[in-house]
Amino acid sequence: MTKQLFLPQSIVLTKLTHLAKATFTAAIALNLWVTPSLAGDPFRTSEPHKIGDQTEAAFKAIFHQGDYPAADRYLKQAISSESNEPLAYAMKASLAYGNKDWARLDTYSKKTLETAQKLIASDPLRGNLYSAVGYFLEGAVIIIREGTVNGASRALSRLRQVYEYLDKAEAVSARDPELNLIKGYMDLMLAVNLPFASPDQAIERLEKNAAPRYLVDRGIALAYRDLKQYSQSLEYANLALKSTADNPEIYYLKAQILQELGKKEKSPQLFQEAIANFDKALTKKAQLPGNLVRQIERERSQAANRLNNPGG
Repeated sequence: MTKQLFLPQSIVLTKLTHLAKATFTAAIALNLWVTPSLAGDPFRTSEPHKIGDQTEAAFKAIFHQGDYPAADRYLKQAISSESNEPLAYAMKASLAYGNKDWARLDTYSKKTLETAQKLIASDPLRGNLYSAVGYFLEGAVIIIREGTVNGASRALSRLRQVYEYLDKAEAVSARDPELNLIKGYMDLMLAVNLPFASPDQAIERLEKNAAPRYLVDRGIALAYRDLKQYSQSLEYANLALKSTADNPEIYYLKAQILQELGKKEKSPQLFQEAIANFDKALTKKAQLPGNLVRQIERERSQAANRLNNPGG
């Protein structure tokens, strides 16, 4: 039972970092948002929290533009000038996870928790929220280093603290968009990976209270993809593309969905559309992590093989 409880949380980290993946630019200067955001807060259109311009720019570079080198540059500045912001360390941890740099993942997981704990006094909502994220990252480090069997007990203790601090954050402001984005993603991944859980409540949480909207649409598209509900997944991927048309990761997501629809419907046209979207993603491969580029190339080859050998 212990293993079952924590394994989905490990999957959550994988999803978050691959979106999270770093997932947190000129985007500010270029005004790429559908609706303008308040300086230093990518989540709220009113009553902003003090997050920091460099941290916000890194968040947008990852999740709005899919530009990891830009995000890394912004995060270096954020760590220097906004050193009390736990989101900056959480994103550094996510980038370390994507690069399979476990030592840095450990370091930035601890920094996330440390800065979040200090933030509780001045900003209890975000301090408690990122304390949950910090414990979540620590649990992931345990699972990576010790394995799911040996590390299950220690990881489960971190998981209990994750939900303890999420509850504290929710007690401060249950409708906060940043809280509902992070908790909504976690709940969706649990629902996808636990047979007795329903994704409906998590989707409702994202739809009603989370922000920014493009990450809401993206998260729901990912959930429906993993639930093999490909038509709904495609609908939300297209919604995400309306506001993040320059992000290669969204084209990659759409390509994956189209490829699965092509398998299901045995449709050459859908495979052609999938390949076109893989190619769109690869036009910006310079701004993506190398391992992600290789994964996109592999999946594109699979789609091409299916198109050329429909009976194979």
